[in-house]
Amino acid sequence: MISVREVDAQKLTSSVKEELKKVKEIAPPPWIYFVKSGAHRERMPQQDDFWYVRSASILRRLYLDGPVGIARMRSYFGGKKRRGHKPAHFRRASGSIVRKILQQLEAAGMVEKNADRKGRKLTPSGRKFLDKIAYEVSKQ
Repeated sequence: MISVREVDAQKLTSSVKEELKKVKEIAPPPWIYFVKSGAHRERMPQQDDFWYVRSASILRRLYLDGPVGIARMRSYFGGKKRRGHKPAHFRRASGSIVRKILQQLEAAGMVEKNADRKGRKLTPSGRKFLDKIAYEVSKQ
């Protein structure tokens, strides 16, 4: 059986993005076109389907890293903030975007809160969803 670990991440993310567009619970909020994705960014995301790309990437991270909280996701999606002639510093990504995506994935039944530890984990249906897409990507 092919898993998410054995497939190219970019191909998997683009395929998952297209499948997530078909799920009615996952939709970008109206404010997403006016906010930056983190303090380290200078502008708002230029992609029209940024919300679905980030959702697919979050699903992949949950598959790979197990129970993950919002703080760890913020660190993963963060980056260097350029401060002019001063040295660059690391800044975490927006927590609101990560939180809202995880809430939507919970409503879709792909993610659940972890009872044992903090954070969220994939449900069996979410794991099946990703494995099915990984298999399709591996055949291409």
